[in-house]
Amino acid sequence: MSDLPNGYTWARKLRVRHLESLLVLEEAGTLTEAATRLHMTQPAMSHWLAEMEALVEAPLIIRGRRLELTLAGELMKQLAISVLGDVAKTGQALNAAAQGKSSCLRIGTVWAGVASLLPRTVACFQQEHPDVSITVTEAPFSNLLEQLARKELDIAVGMLDARAYQGQLVHEILFEDDICIVVGRGSPLWGDTSLHTLKSLADRQWITPQKSTAMRSQLDAAFVDAGIAWITPKVETSAITTLITLLHHGDYIGACSEAMTQVQMVRGTLHRIKIDRRVKFGAVGIVWNKETPSSTVNEFITTAKLMANTADPSLES
Repeated sequence: MSDLPNGYTWARKLRVRHLESLLVLEEAGTLTEAATRLHMTQPAMSHWLAEMEALVEAPLIIRGRRLELTLAGELMKQLAISVLGDVAKTGQALNAAAQGKSSCLRIGTVWAGVASLLPRTVACFQQEHPDVSITVTEAPFSNLLEQLARKELDIAVGMLDARAYQGQLVHEILFEDDICIVVGRGSPLWGDTSLHTLKSLADRQWITPQKSTAMRSQLDAAFVDAGIAWITPKVETSAITTLITLLHHGDYIGACSEAMTQVQMVRGTLHRIKIDRRVKFGAVGIVWNKETPSSTVNEFITTAKLMANTADPSLES
């Protein structure tokens, strides 16, 4: 077995048929039954097994009333599962490519997309396209747009601003979102239904997004409009889990997109404070790279637009 520990020369003669035969043999338990399942004679089945054992220079099975795999056989079984799985996935991808489709979608999102729209879109889309696997990445919108430009993502969902108008990027507006002022159970304002002025809340312990975010820019503009020159946040974070946890552990007040607020209110994790003005967040949209067209991307966009115009039943009282 001089070539086996570090080299791969032994695998050059290995065929997919060898790996398939080993898996069938292990499941069938006998050479006769394995040969039947593979539509070959028992001598032919024995030949495939002998070839593979010669390649790895070790016995792969222990013969008895029912065959069992040796340690070498178990190792080859794991290889077979991995290789045949990759072959199957590649076959699906090639079949999809031949039809101008993709077998996977790489989606990037921010808070507003994650709240309700994106999960509903993914679930609805996969009902119609069960063979498409989806990877969802959460990151700041600027990062997502950079990944789109580098073709590392297929789609990005988030708050649209001037950055979405780059030459190779295309977008669709899905809905208009607002900013809500929220508290958790750690605040004496939990359950409060009275109307507050934004100015009266300025001296509280604020949790806000970072300065570089669209939400922070809109929130700062609202404070200026309310006659407040500046607030100094106690915490700056764009992580919804951090926001909610802090709001429940202290007398904080925070800002959250209305789309996310609605979801969290249904779950009982946030309470919305009524204020004397509307604070606009902006347009939430879906962005993609026009240089990488795909019917799968187009169909996902169509589904997202449909979901954006369909009420989420889980949010209805």
